[in-house]
Amino acid sequence: MLTIKKMIAERLSEGIAALGVPAAPTVEELAAMLEYPPDDNMGDLALPCFKLSRTLRRAPVQIAAALADCLGGLPCVGKAEAVNGYLNITISNGYLTETVLGGILEAGDRYGASNVGCGKTVVLDYSSPNVAKPFHIGHLGTTVIGHSLKKLHEFAGYKCVGINYLGDWGTQFGKLIVAYKKWGNRQQIEEGGIDKLVELYVRINNAISGNEEKGIPADPTLGDAARAEFHKLELGDEENLALWRWFIDISLAEYQKTYKQLGIEFDSYKGESFYTDKMPAQVQKLRDMGLLKIDDGASIVDLEPYNMPPCLILKRDGSTLYPTRDIAAAVYRKDTYNFDKAIYVTSAGQSLHFAQWFKVVELMGYEWHDQLVHVPYGTVSINGAKLATRTGNVVLLKDLFKAAIDEVAGIMEEKNPDLENKKEVAEAVGVGAIVFYYLSNSRIKDINFVMEDALNFDGNTGPYAQYTYARTCAVLRRAGNVEEMPLQITENDEAALLKVLARFPEKVNAAIADYEPSVITRYILDVAAAFNRFYHNCQILNAEDPTVRATRVALTRAVNVVLGNAFPLICMKTMEKI
Repeated sequence: MLTIKKMIAERLSEGIAALGVPAAPTVEELAAMLEYPPDDNMGDLALPCFKLSRTLRRAPVQIAAALADCLGGLPCVGKAEAVNGYLNITISNGYLTETVLGGILEAGDRYGASNVGCGKTVVLDYSSPNVAKPFHIGHLGTTVIGHSLKKLHEFAGYKCVGINYLGDWGTQFGKLIVAYKKWGNRQQIEEGGIDKLVELYVRINNAISGNEEKGIPADPTLGDAARAEFHKLELGDEENLALWRWFIDISLAEYQKTYKQLGIEFDSYKGESFYTDKMPAQVQKLRDMGLLKIDDGASIVDLEPYNMPPCLILKRDGSTLYPTRDIAAAVYRKDTYNFDKAIYVTSAGQSLHFAQWFKVVELMGYEWHDQLVHVPYGTVSINGAKLATRTGNVVLLKDLFKAAIDEVAGIMEEKNPDLENKKEVAEAVGVGAIVFYYLSNSRIKDINFVMEDALNFDGNTGPYAQYTYARTCAVLRRAGNVEEMPLQITENDEAALLKVLARFPEKVNAAIADYEPSVITRYILDVAAAFNRFYHNCQILNAEDPTVRATRVALTRAVNVVLGNAFPLICMKTMEKI
């Protein structure tokens, strides 16, 4: 539709110029004004002419009437009529068949892609779990939103660098070291992996703070011991460094299992610890520029003129904080990758943090400060309960995935017991169900994750979308080689389907512009709904007329192309048989 909108806007621009208006809208502005009517009876596109009244100094009804005539003879326009101040435009079926359908099939796996990002680099910081803590459902947002944004930008021609900024430094490692030395067993941890590390972490927190419900008295001395062990780690104590590296290796082995299920790979795993020796230079720069102020012993950057609380750079004892590390990391990434855009995908609860250190980067004189982008997302709760690793109140992502996979496996065993690669299909559909459920929501919305809804395989769900793709594969397998011939649309459901397919490039652009993967998720549902209406209302392989049959097979192939291109953009896998 982007090409169609541009063609119509160019002709409208010519029509407006003929009216002798001194300050007419640009072609780009006119294209942006074109809307999709709520009712098919109003056409495929509409220009609300009241938006032009002030500029053209005419009533909307007069403008619509004047511009309707100028679209005559335009190949993509089948009909243009003025209705109550709107210019309603119907796309020509001939153009849809020859140009849109032909264009989709010719472009294949590049349909919807673009080159707007060629020569530009995007760095994406996402997932970034805290080492020695398992993936729970709260990590799903940053992981799948972040990777979806990476895939979208790659699809638009950008060079993308995916960074897993591991939380591999901080006082929690002091706690874990104390817990391991006090209660740990190396063989048990080697066998139990990250789950055993979590048990130790929960145990040490309960021991420090106390847990009245479990009859555990508080022991503040363990907190002091944890801080001492972390200080030893900071000073390079070999025993503690060896334990720390071991904890990281165990954690990464577990994380890779989840990433493999999601089809995610990272270009860098440089965590917080990597920037330890890079922070002093940035602190000194702040000091040299006179930006650092001492407030109750801590070093801060005053952001009151910008209506924000102060940004803490150093604690009273001189130790660094998250903003210090983030600033150092941003400078390193700019120097290393020379990014045109650096995207950070984190919870909306960190929005102030990012606003603060982004402003500090600007005050430091870094000209690329406006290339930093925070993409926030809402919180996740389980049946209304908040998540907390330290108390053990989590729903692990691997358990959630397993529940979905098991349910899919059960359904397949009942409905398609002879299916090949059942294990692979069950994993793709089960994991896809969870991801699709999450990405169906606008990212900024808080989600109360109800497992029954996520694993409901009826309606607008991931399995429904994946089954639709598999249905197109089945039709194409049965169709075999179809003789090439001129194609022709003969039914409204055919035209309606093709018009939905034509919107894919536009949806990709919108998802990138708004950093919103749900644009693609909702679009996939639109395609699935349009195809299934077409499938049920129009005979495909049994169509008597060879031209009709060829056209419908081509439409099915186009749906297969679009869904096949769209699924990876939201971390979904395509399965040819379900």
